[in-house]
Amino acid sequence: MDRRFLTVLGVSLLFALVISSVFYQMTARAGSPKKAEVTDLRDIVVAARPLSVGTTVKPADIKLGKMPSSAFPKGAFTKPEEVIDRPLVSNILMDEPILEGRLAARGSGLGLAPTIPVGMRGVTVRVNDVTGIAGFVLPGMRVDVLVTGHPPNSEGSVTTTPLQNMLVLSAGTVMQPDARGQAMPSANVTLLATPEQAETLTLANADTRIQLVLRNGSDQTIEKTPGREIAELYGERAVHKKAPENAAPPRPRSRPVPVVTAAPPPPPPPPDQIIVIRGTQKSVEIVGVGGNGSK
Repeated sequence: MDRRFLTVLGVSLLFALVISSVFYQMTARAGSPKKAEVTDLRDIVVAARPLSVGTTVKPADIKLGKMPSSAFPKGAFTKPEEVIDRPLVSNILMDEPILEGRLAARGSGLGLAPTIPVGMRGVTVRVNDVTGIAGFVLPGMRVDVLVTGHPPNSEGSVTTTPLQNMLVLSAGTVMQPDARGQAMPSANVTLLATPEQAETLTLANADTRIQLVLRNGSDQTIEKTPGREIAELYGERAVHKKAPENAAPPRPRSRPVPVVTAAPPPPPPPPDQIIVIRGTQKSVEIVGVGGNGSK
């Protein structure tokens, strides 16, 4: 075999091995993840166990963890004393950072009170399985309030919708669903309301029958409904309110004048007739005006 050919073949193989080795090292470096060296860590207060809304944070409920400064969430705390004795306004999972938006101010109360925003009110209305949605309502749902009563100036019952898109704060004494995420039957439902709405709910709860109607939480539309009277259920017109005593009497409606047509004249009376028989012949003679004739 030619020595020159062998020399060229050996040099080619050596060159191929060098190129393959360099390519393999470059590929291995690109594919291997780089270990990030985290040196700037900060303390962060996290929940030591699951915490429910309305709970006041105690030292046993929290612990300190470590988190990089670049990933430190806004509103988080670094010292336990900043969150102790503050009530929660929402649920917190285990090892979840405690944020400012999840806490109420110290002294804002216990239970449901811290979840009520400043300037709003929590009003409790009584419902049951027939007139309400006690077995289906969950905290956080939106409902409309229907009232049925007997107004002073109406002759029958009237149903109206005075309040719409009301937020449910709690069902009875429960401020969150059960472990299976289902509603628990309750005779009382607490709604978030303005002071004016609180007056409307209190008056309706005392003098009328209240029914809650579930609505989609994303539906923020306020419908203008005229209300319904009992007569409309039977296909009759709604009974209007009585006019006040000092109101002017309604103007009488003018009646149309009937058109009188003349009656047709009666038919003339039949003429008098005389039957004359002469042997085997029979004739009829007409007596009166118009002459006589025979038949």
